Amino acid sequence: MRLKEIIVVEGKDDTTAIRRAIDADTIETNGSAINADTIEKIRNAHEKRGVIVFTDPDFPGEKIRKTISEQVPGCKHAFIPKELAKPKSGKGLGVEHATPEVIREALKDAQIMDAEAVEEITQEDLLVAGLIGGPGAKERREKLGKLLKIGYTNGKQLHKRLMMFQVKRQDFAAALAEILKEEQLNA
Repeated sequence: MRLKEIIVVEGKDDTTAIRRAIDADTIETNGSAINADTIEKIRNAHEKRGVIVFTDPDFPGEKIRKTISEQVPGCKHAFIPKELAKPKSGKGLGVEHATPEVIREALKDAQIMDAEAVEEITQEDLLVAGLIGGPGAKERREKLGKLLKIGYTNGKQLHKRLMMFQVKRQDFAAALAEILKEEQLNA
């Protein structure tokens, strides 16, 4: 199966991992300081075939994702949870360490971020849900990001990411209920 969209990755090792999982073309950013030529390639690819941004689940990966979203709005985004992006040795983190199955699943779940989205879930909702500013908030955000397939975010980014992916209140509530149920079972 050949993927229509072009996948934006960070480097050569990511391209190798993608090609082990699926027949697809890639554009490599070669780091988080994306130059104008790379942005232009991404813009052209987005216009002609579509783009899926698929960066590592870490700070540099999020920086790349943010830069592309600002410069080339309307791209799809795929995410891998941190624990599925670690090598067997435990050192490092990235798309290149994910299994072909994990990569295919993430690409299948790719979504478009919408900067003009309507607020369905408020900051107050996040506070009440224990997703920001309290014990266990980080772990809950990690689980929420995985369940909603929007990737991990810090407390400040979560509200914006929920809006950008147009997460519906009922989907948010269902994911939160699953997280709280798991916490009760483990208590």
